[in-house]
Amino acid sequence: MTAHRAKVLPLGGDGAMSDGLPFQAGKFLIIAGIVLVVLGLLLMVVAKFSFLGLGRLPGDIAYKGKNVTFYFPIVTCLVLSVVLTLVFWLVSFLTKR
Repeated sequence: MTAHRAKVLPLGGDGAMSDGLPFQAGKFLIIAGIVLVVLGLLLMVVAKFSFLGLGRLPGDIAYKGKNVTFYFPIVTCLVLSVVLTLVFWLVSFLTKR
């Protein structure tokens, strides 16, 4: 059996450690941008069709004054939280090996 030695990378500016970092950061930014565009489009569709009354459930707080409007969809947040928790739990449960 042979012993493996860890390769010590210099902390200097020779680029040995950061060659892949800009590429990885670029990939991350592109994927994050695509995800944000998809979420934005989804929000626009949901706002247009407003399925299941999300955003207008009983218990959502809405205050309209003379010069100010305050809206906080607390019940909608709770419903979405429960639904997303169940979806992620199901995905996690089904992908266990």
